[in-house]
Amino acid sequence: MVSIFSNHKAYNRMYQEGEMTLGLHIPLENYQFSTPTLDKQVELSQLAEKYGFTSLWFRDVILDDPNFGDPAVGQIYDMMIYLTYLASQTKEIALGTSAIVLPLRHPLRVAKEISTIDQLFPERVIMGVSSGDRRADFQALGISHAQRGQRFVEAYDYLQDVLYQEYPSIHSMMGMIDEANLVPKPTKRIPTMITGYCQQTMEWFAEHGDGWIYYPRSPHLQEESIKHWRDLVAQYHPGVFKPFSQPMHLDLAEDPNEMVTPIRLGFRAGRNVLIEILNIYKEIGVNHLFFALFDSHRPADEVIHELGEEVVPHFPANVGVRN
Repeated sequence: MVSIFSNHKAYNRMYQEGEMTLGLHIPLENYQFSTPTLDKQVELSQLAEKYGFTSLWFRDVILDDPNFGDPAVGQIYDMMIYLTYLASQTKEIALGTSAIVLPLRHPLRVAKEISTIDQLFPERVIMGVSSGDRRADFQALGISHAQRGQRFVEAYDYLQDVLYQEYPSIHSMMGMIDEANLVPKPTKRIPTMITGYCQQTMEWFAEHGDGWIYYPRSPHLQEESIKHWRDLVAQYHPGVFKPFSQPMHLDLAEDPNEMVTPIRLGFRAGRNVLIEILNIYKEIGVNHLFFALFDSHRPADEVIHELGEEVVPHFPANVGVRN
């Protein structure tokens, strides 16, 4: 199948049809439900890059909402600013957004920020977008949580038009552009991944997205969803490859042969068993999987060393990508 991003460096290191690569979720820390220190994030990001992890992923969360029941606030810093900071401290590892909550950010501002990042760090951004689910953030910004699906589509269309059209004519509930143009434009098209369902049908994001990021599930359920989505992609874009990505929470056991135990959004297992699990996900069509180490019982640097030395070589980056 043909990829429309054959000249995008980060995309090609991460995504090949029938293959799977590995990434990591920021923060690189085992903070569980406490407040992370965010210590050594630069050093650990550089270590991940050295070992051949192909991506770092960032979340778009504004408020600490204890009622949400998810330690997503762990990243703490603004996604775009922190992504730029870690990009400046690394060389080639992809910077992924998982995901920009479009209903909460004006698409023109998103376009300005993402184009600037792409100009400063060419071909390194993978742009995941979503409709969001954290009610506290919506309420604080005075934006309807119930109408986030409609607002997402408006923002998505606006974003695509302003990024890739010259002097676009835009008439949207989010604003109007006539005889004006975004500066800078991105160096080339930025891969845009739909995260979750975004309050849309699978038909919609099979047609509009460049790929799909979905939440971790058992291999059987994930396989069914991937197959259905790929069938729809084939209808809307015959012969075009669109990758599938997913996160996985990981508690890497010290015993390399420890059997698998389910944990929140992932697994606890030894590295040899983990490799078997990852091969199953590869076989069902997962093209990129990124580990969240939040629930680990071991220090993040220790886990990254073991994964880098013993696991990543089984799922290498595309070595055929151009320089």
